[in-house]
Amino acid sequence: MAGLTLKLVVGLGNPGPEHADTRHNAGFWCVDRLAAAAAGSLRPHARYHGEAGRIVLGGQEIWLLKPTTYMNRSGQSVRALADYMRISPAEALVVHDDLDLPVGATRLKLGGGAGGHNGLKDIIAHIGDGFWRLRLGIGHPTSRSEVIDYVLRRAPASEQSLLDEAVEAGAAAIPRLLVDGAEKVMNGLHRRTPGA
Repeated sequence: MAGLTLKLVVGLGNPGPEHADTRHNAGFWCVDRLAAAAAGSLRPHARYHGEAGRIVLGGQEIWLLKPTTYMNRSGQSVRALADYMRISPAEALVVHDDLDLPVGATRLKLGGGAGGHNGLKDIIAHIGDGFWRLRLGIGHPTSRSEVIDYVLRRAPASEQSLLDEAVEAGAAAIPRLLVDGAEKVMNGLHRRTPGA
């Protein structure tokens, strides 16, 4: 089975210490984990409106990007790097928190809508919807009116351990995507039981 060609992995989150440990920053955590595992690092790049760096995985050179534009302007950062490096949407993977998945679940998909996620919405506005998404489940508050507070708060310890597992599973899945391809990795992630 042919592996996937990826040239860009984007983690979504908000900059600043006040946001560092909040649920909305799960994408940042995953990219940080991936960089550390590949002995890479990210540094501020004004041209790309974010922190960026390159790693080599499975013989492929991959850009890692954490937009520092705040979530609702993430597309500006993704577009800047993708245009400059001539990376097509199909060669990009965006890692993000997902309210519609149970806490700790990890899912992979290609394309689709924004599902109410402002970071995805802005990326779609800038480059279209044909990019891969690695979705990290953060669960959903009881009321829709609580969503903003919920994503911008830290998870309780019991949920945080499940979130950490999801981040770990996501970071581990990305190198396998390059070798085994999307279908095999999707099946593995979808069979994973959080906390098991």
